[in-house]
Amino acid sequence: MTKGFYVLLAAQFLSALADNALLFAAIALLQDMQSPNWHKPLLLQFFVISYIVLAPFVGSFADALPKGRVMFISNGIKFFGSLAMLFGMPPLYAYGIVGIGAAAYSPAKYGILTELLPPSKLVSANGWMEGSTVIAIILGAIFGGHLASINTQMAIVVITSLYLVAAAFNTFIPKMPIEHEIKNKNPICMMIDFYKSFFTLWRDPQGQVSLAVTTLFWGAGATLQFIVIKWAQVALHMNLSQGAILQAISAVGVAGGAVWAASRIPLRNSLNVLPYGVVMGLVVCLLAIYNSDMLPNITILTVGKFELSLNLLPAYFLLILVGWLAGYFVVPMNALLQHRGHVLMSAGHSIAVQNFNENISVLTMLLVYSMLIWLDVPIQFVIIGFGVAVSAIMWLVIKRHARNQAEYDSMHLIGEHKH
Repeated sequence: MTKGFYVLLAAQFLSALADNALLFAAIALLQDMQSPNWHKPLLLQFFVISYIVLAPFVGSFADALPKGRVMFISNGIKFFGSLAMLFGMPPLYAYGIVGIGAAAYSPAKYGILTELLPPSKLVSANGWMEGSTVIAIILGAIFGGHLASINTQMAIVVITSLYLVAAAFNTFIPKMPIEHEIKNKNPICMMIDFYKSFFTLWRDPQGQVSLAVTTLFWGAGATLQFIVIKWAQVALHMNLSQGAILQAISAVGVAGGAVWAASRIPLRNSLNVLPYGVVMGLVVCLLAIYNSDMLPNITILTVGKFELSLNLLPAYFLLILVGWLAGYFVVPMNALLQHRGHVLMSAGHSIAVQNFNENISVLTMLLVYSMLIWLDVPIQFVIIGFGVAVSAIMWLVIKRHARNQAEYDSMHLIGEHKH
């Protein structure tokens, strides 16, 4: 790995840390305002809508400038959104502004990987990126939840400053050659260009499968965040701050699975991980069965203010296992998608298409979850439906891949260089 890659890693870690800490500060702010429960998942919906609306433009934006500069500008937009929340803008709207910055940031963050590194390093690089992002989620959940439990305004001040530090790191990212000048800045032409890229990726045998899996993963992951918070409240009798720790525990599993995949799965074997997605959905269903009243509340370990009790051990184990399975199958899929996107089109366009699909999934799944919570559907039924849906979709993806291979063996396309 190059020095530039590690600078990129540090920059994206700080930005992701701030994004996730701000989510929990915003949830606490909604609680302070006594907003309805169904407003909480709306935070992520307001965040991801920018990925969908701006998708035809952010790919071109990321390709038309050095990607370090794109990330610097994007962190500036996030800073403004966080500052707006501090000065009284409703949390849903302010977090939506942060989402605009994130939508512009992502194509640059992932797109530069194919510029800095050869195809053989992409799975490993994605493992590092996924692992650092997960650590940011862990620390962001704990950091944001803890600070917000002390003072919500102070939490937002600290988080806002993180965006400035992240922007400073962006200035040290190597300036790579501009990959794709915008020949026509007409928005209609840019939208046509985007949708050409969209259909190109979906028609490619390898792009189709990897795009379907990453689309499912991000929609499921975003929804699972809120499912875990609600499950922690109902089945484990936890508050928001304690529920944030559960999310961090799940994220530890994701980091472990991501690192394991990075060290074990070469790009050419990336499609071998698909069955792990089916298993992940089935393990999620087990969450619905367990509650903390099944075992005695006996403290077996104390570290500072953190207490590990016997009746929470099964919950921790299940969440770590779900996370590990998710990290293990999504890292090779991300690498394969980046590789195919880089070969077929520009990196920025490819990641923009990926973000568009993933965030349509996030928006749809969160809308369904919000409706179920609004209808007072028991969280146990929500969990079972969610797990079965994930397993069923992954099974359909596996069947589709098998059908594609029967029609045309496309495995030789993995690892080819850009024409």
